[in-house]
Amino acid sequence: MQPWTYVIVLGICLALTLPLEFVFRLRVYRNPLRLLMVLVPVVLIFSVWDTIAVGRDYWTYDPLQTLAVELPGGLPLEEVLFFVAIPICAVLTYESVERVIALVRRILSRSEGGDKDA
Repeated sequence: MQPWTYVIVLGICLALTLPLEFVFRLRVYRNPLRLLMVLVPVVLIFSVWDTIAVGRDYWTYDPLQTLAVELPGGLPLEEVLFFVAIPICAVLTYESVERVIALVRRILSRSEGGDKDA
């Protein structure tokens, strides 16, 4: 179970934010080009960053806590999955917060407009 912990946590993060796609009708998953525009720079920049850091022994990954799949540059698969999953969760959360703020503003503007009529 221990090598799967990282993957399971990433899956839980995605599962917990998935309902936001439907509750707020965000279209994050239904607009793959837009999502790729977010993910590609993140995956590339941080994969290079981590590869350099591992290559210079600034940090390592515990083989007992990761799967046995190592990508070029010494990165475990889970690290790249992290660079995909967490930005997706962040975009879903950000878009949801924007929707809630817009809703609150509409409600407040209606209540302010209703007070002026009274």
